[in-house]
Amino acid sequence: MLNKLTVLKIFISAITLFLCSILSCFGQEHSISGKVVDIQNEPVSYANVIVMRAQDSTIVKGTSTDDLGFYKVNLLKDDSYILKISFVGYTDVFKSIQLTKDENLEPLVLEESSESLGEVSIIVKQPTVKKEADRLVFNIENSALSEGNMFEVLKSTPGVLVIDGNIQVKNTKPTIFINNRKVHLTDEELVELLEGSSASSIKSVEVITNPSSKYDASSGAVINIVMSKNLVTGYRGNVFTNYRQAVFASYDAGMSHFFKSEKINFFANYNYSDSKINRNNTHNTNFLDTNHDVNEIWESKIDRNTWTEKHNFNFNFDYSFNDKNTLSLSSSILFLPYFKYKTLTQTNVFDADRNLDYFFNANNLSRDNKHNLGFDLDYIHRFKKEGEKLTFNSHYTSYDFNRKQNVKSEYFDADNSFMTATEFNTKNNQDTEIFTSQADYTLPADDSTILEMGLKTSKIKTTSDITQYDIINGENVLNTTNTDAFNYDEAIFAGYVNYSKDWEKLSLILGLRAEQTNVKGVSISNHETNKQDYLEWFPTASISYNLSDKLTVYSNYKRSIERADYQSLNPFKFFLNDNTLVVGNPNLQPVFIDHVVLGTSFKSYTIEAYHKTLRNNIFELPIQDNANNLIAYTPVNLDKTIEYGFDFLTNFSMTKNWYLSFVTSFYNVKGEATFGNSQVKLDQWSNFTQLQNNFRFLKDNSLSANFIVTYSSDNLQGLILVKHILKSELSVSKSILNKKGIISLAVSDLFNMHDYGATTRYLNQDNYSFTDVDDRYVKIGFRYKFGNTNLQTNQRTSQHQETNRLEKQSN
Repeated sequence: MLNKLTVLKIFISAITLFLCSILSCFGQEHSISGKVVDIQNEPVSYANVIVMRAQDSTIVKGTSTDDLGFYKVNLLKDDSYILKISFVGYTDVFKSIQLTKDENLEPLVLEESSESLGEVSIIVKQPTVKKEADRLVFNIENSALSEGNMFEVLKSTPGVLVIDGNIQVKNTKPTIFINNRKVHLTDEELVELLEGSSASSIKSVEVITNPSSKYDASSGAVINIVMSKNLVTGYRGNVFTNYRQAVFASYDAGMSHFFKSEKINFFANYNYSDSKINRNNTHNTNFLDTNHDVNEIWESKIDRNTWTEKHNFNFNFDYSFNDKNTLSLSSSILFLPYFKYKTLTQTNVFDADRNLDYFFNANNLSRDNKHNLGFDLDYIHRFKKEGEKLTFNSHYTSYDFNRKQNVKSEYFDADNSFMTATEFNTKNNQDTEIFTSQADYTLPADDSTILEMGLKTSKIKTTSDITQYDIINGENVLNTTNTDAFNYDEAIFAGYVNYSKDWEKLSLILGLRAEQTNVKGVSISNHETNKQDYLEWFPTASISYNLSDKLTVYSNYKRSIERADYQSLNPFKFFLNDNTLVVGNPNLQPVFIDHVVLGTSFKSYTIEAYHKTLRNNIFELPIQDNANNLIAYTPVNLDKTIEYGFDFLTNFSMTKNWYLSFVTSFYNVKGEATFGNSQVKLDQWSNFTQLQNNFRFLKDNSLSANFIVTYSSDNLQGLILVKHILKSELSVSKSILNKKGIISLAVSDLFNMHDYGATTRYLNQDNYSFTDVDDRYVKIGFRYKFGNTNLQTNQRTSQHQETNRLEKQSN
């Protein structure tokens, strides 16, 4: 019988032979040219010229007129088109063309609109929500939300929850894409990128809850930010700055530049931020004896301050050899030259009767520096047949992280008399390199059938070390127990096929992905080696049926995987103070997820029921060591997590200038885990509700506002019960300086209900924490556009799933 690896080799070989057998042939191409004039027969310079497909109004190509009003659009194939000519202050002109040869049109005449140029209305659209079988599409192009940054758009997207910088979709961490390419950043760096990137070029946000087999199997849920296409030739740019006042002040500033010619598309963005963030915590632990009675009570108050300076630069360069072949180079670069993390902790230790035994104060000072350099090279070849294409991508990431930490603790008795002191220094370094390559082929068999297939390989190599010195009598003494080095190597080989077919009322998507994973982790000082070698298959399926023009029923299924991030597999013990540490788990197993959805859409209303099973679910838990009075934050595999629930979604216009969207979900989470010979089972019903309002004001719609409220009830995260929160944000923006300038004001956490508590209580675990996040702020901003402000962007930020796992969120 063939083993799994042999089957995978046959599977990949078959796809490879198919790809290699593809022969391309080039069809004849035509052009459309002409001149644009006004009613006095004077040339209209820099008017927008857009070519759309007549069948569905899809934009094909675009350009702008030169100084003499002439234009020419090349590389068009035989088809029916609509030519659209537009310019500020003039009425749009449309012309139908059946293209079979080069066309030189008669001059097209633009007539002035009924209002003078200074009084032309600014067309501001309301954001809209469209629910499809496998995704939710949130269109924001030219809406008020497009005047903020990408992160603000993400927080306003229906069904997306952001808590303390962590992005969630249906209780899971999604993979972020921009223009169908993954972002090569860690969670924290992703937020930095999105906050520093203008939303003015976003067309829509897609929340894909059932990604096809084309996506990595680890993409359980996907958020794809779709950028508007760069269609009009010319240059444009913008500069922006924001000031944020929370507990402390922060600011950022940046610039973006866009250029397009007949063959070149170029985008570059730079952002600098300087911030100080406050965060307060309380943590109470009941340490238990062997009979599970309270032995000691530890109550801690923690004051955390973080200072950062960041430089973020990304660019994208596209070169079109012709209408069939495009080469792209893109990069995302992050430098963190300054990072200071200071924690002051006061801990009171009581006996079982709450009599104070002693207390201690801990001072933790950390300084970091790091860089994250990501580069992508893409090549796209389009065949003669419409929609048929072959794409190649190669990616490289270089990640370097260094931390120096000093921890000093002083102990006092109940009478405030000094007892003793401890102090230690820690140095931690991590270097990671990631290489990925993939090829994808798309073949439309006919107008209603599409076949997709592809191959991908990824290799990750990370080396890290930690050195701890205890300071004894003023001398550094190496602590060999807490000193180690760790090497990690991972290789994944994948192949997939995806088939989609549309009938008159029925749509079907079937996919299958195979991934062979080889992992090796070596702890140098402990002489321990952990290996994983497995082949897994990941089917996907989606079917929908249109009962009428307004009523659709559908169902989805997907099997996916979640691999542990590299830091979680690292066995290092990183002490935050004498009794609190963060420790990795090299024995973590991957999580396997089965997700089923049944739903129906009627007009603008959608109802879904879903069921999700997660085996070996990974969660970081605060594990208390009752014998040694320690709290260790460590990731563990739970036996099983089962989640099921019901979702309701609707959106509509209340008035001409008021658009509303509403989503609510009632769901149940059951968590099961085994510790030694004991089993833990927890169960919690929860609710997630989000209400968003968008308003337009003034005759020219130049004043807009967005108000969003998000409620999350008590919910179960692993074996931790997280208390309810209410998030709220009001943002207002006003166009000034003839639409070239935007001033904005945002107020967050209006009701001061974003802080949250978390309880861990099972077996011999009994602790509680409360987090006061620094998310109540007022922010003012200004953005100024220059150049050809009608030009759209080609921004492409790539992300690969592998880089999401570089590091985990700090405690």
